[in-house]
Amino acid sequence: MGTADKSPKKAAGEVVISVRGLVVAFGKKRVMDGLNIDIRRGEIMGFIGPSGSGKSVLMRSILGLVQKTAGTIRAFGEDLDQISAIERRGLERRWGVLFQQGALFSSLTVLQNIQVPMREYWHISQRLMDELAISKLALVGLSADAAMKYPSELSGGMIKRAALARALALDPEIVFLDEPSSGLDPIGAGEFDDLIATLSKTLGLSVFMVTHDLGSLFRVCDRIAALGEGKIIADGDIDAMMKSDIPWIKAYFHGGRAESVVSGRSKTN
Repeated sequence: MGTADKSPKKAAGEVVISVRGLVVAFGKKRVMDGLNIDIRRGEIMGFIGPSGSGKSVLMRSILGLVQKTAGTIRAFGEDLDQISAIERRGLERRWGVLFQQGALFSSLTVLQNIQVPMREYWHISQRLMDELAISKLALVGLSADAAMKYPSELSGGMIKRAALARALALDPEIVFLDEPSSGLDPIGAGEFDDLIATLSKTLGLSVFMVTHDLGSLFRVCDRIAALGEGKIIADGDIDAMMKSDIPWIKAYFHGGRAESVVSGRSKTN
């Protein structure tokens, strides 16, 4: 398996997202129980954990789609509980989101889907929106021919790329990716990983990536955080994860499914 073009280990940079003491409960069940984590500018950070450990809940809590019970979430230095609705909208323009299945609007063309956030946050001409949307398609490796297609006419890989183009519509500083390689074949998943790595490097994007894909963790992630029992149980680069003695992490990175990934990695190093 090839490896994406990654820079040497990145020095600790500015914290763009900071979570402290996060508690999220559904009824009597606490999914987040005092969770702490920082995401730094320019890094690709992968979030892993058993099913139901709260990876997507953490992402949605930061985005304000899930209500927290306690704790503090700061984005770009601002406490999200202490800012006005107008200030919140300003912050939201600085992030983009790709949901697991793409979440494209089926009744809109690809071009129109990419323009949804533009219409919500910008007051620009239709001609300029069209030009910007086409440029976003090119950025994610789709041709202009895809612009007038509907989601039902796209392959799984094209849907992911179109959804990523929409996430990039407002030139965000951080993108949130929920299982970005889910549903893709190994070749398509690898190509999407390479795209994420390239965009992070060229645009200086921070990436918050929820994933189960071992290939993605090895190929593109600068840092990995493992969730368990409502907290971050480990946080470090891929080598730190490989050396961890925590039972779940050890099973995850040294189990049968991991063998081919690790073997492929060793051949490319």
